[in-house]
Amino acid sequence: MTSSAVSTKIDTLLRHAADGGRISPEEALLLYTDAPLHALGEAADAARKRRYAGDSVNIATYIIDRNINYTNVCLTACKFCAFYRAPGHSEGWTHTDDEILRRCGEALDLGATQIMLQGGHSPALGIEWYERTFAAIKQAYPELTLHSLGASEVVHIGKVSKLDHAEVITRLHAAGLDSFAGAGAEILVQRPRTAIAPLKESGETWLSVMELAHGMGVESTATFMMGTGETNAERIEHLRMIRDVQDRTGGFRSFIPWTYQPENNHLKGRTQATSLEYLRMVALARLFFDNINHLQGSWLTTGKDIGQLTLHFGADDLGSVMLEENVVSSAGARHRSNRTELIELIRSAGRVPAQRDTLYKHLSVHADPADDPVDARVHSHFSSTALKLLPTGVPAAAS
Repeated sequence: MTSSAVSTKIDTLLRHAADGGRISPEEALLLYTDAPLHALGEAADAARKRRYAGDSVNIATYIIDRNINYTNVCLTACKFCAFYRAPGHSEGWTHTDDEILRRCGEALDLGATQIMLQGGHSPALGIEWYERTFAAIKQAYPELTLHSLGASEVVHIGKVSKLDHAEVITRLHAAGLDSFAGAGAEILVQRPRTAIAPLKESGETWLSVMELAHGMGVESTATFMMGTGETNAERIEHLRMIRDVQDRTGGFRSFIPWTYQPENNHLKGRTQATSLEYLRMVALARLFFDNINHLQGSWLTTGKDIGQLTLHFGADDLGSVMLEENVVSSAGARHRSNRTELIELIRSAGRVPAQRDTLYKHLSVHADPADDPVDARVHSHFSSTALKLLPTGVPAAAS
């Protein structure tokens, strides 16, 4: 095919996808690798606008939540992870119930609506630990949504407690789990997944657990960690695997791509995704996922400037202020933000900022800058303990 013919085909595909038409994995790969960057972004933004009606088309959202990492003990030993410690390691720890509840209460006081409990695959934590913990949180703080764990944890808990996946999901949901995070997806394609996480369940198993959960009324998000040595074709195959499940269940609320962080882990940054590759993936995902409503841009792993640009490449959400995060930051993510800054990032991108909940319902639309919320305490950090604040509300130091 001549270069002119390829260019014509790309233009046709971009118009088709922007208008809501489905593109094949082969077509998606062509767009990802060869479409002009600005044309790709424009098509993705058109697809985003087409998806939302009325005033919502101009809105971009954020959420206030806390990611409570309850243990760093893990026997899965993923090569990209800098957070875990092997069972029996002197630096291993598991938070007490009281500490987890303290962090939940602190998050609620700062305006959080969601808690993400995520941690290592500890052989000491069976289903009873999770049931007790979730029930305690729900009893103390019924206002908080527990968007926590993921398919990998279901598989691990099932092994520890000798339960099938359906029973694990049933018991977690009954104890207070509201929805699953997309944790553990990394990349679902067999070759790169085995290379970076040989002890983790297969991508097919991860998807089967999510499909089972969706059928049981427990929705989730889907994620993608890019930049660990996967090929472009394998990146598209990851999307294809997710889209196929979404066709059957409709249970993925959003897709959240982010980039591998290179510090303090066995991969040592030998392969990474560039900012341009990331922006192309965000745009391609918006065009490819004609069946997933929301697309989140990552400022935590790519920086606030690239995070803001995702709003011009099809994203409708900038994720969380993230009152606490330890796993990705252990591998080198040092970007920090606060609610005021996220609101300004959204507004200066030409969008109307809005705080959302886990279901993407708008809790507060900040249409008038004069009415923007102001609270210096609502900021992100990457310390394993809450930052101590000076009387002014400014962080004193990470602990």
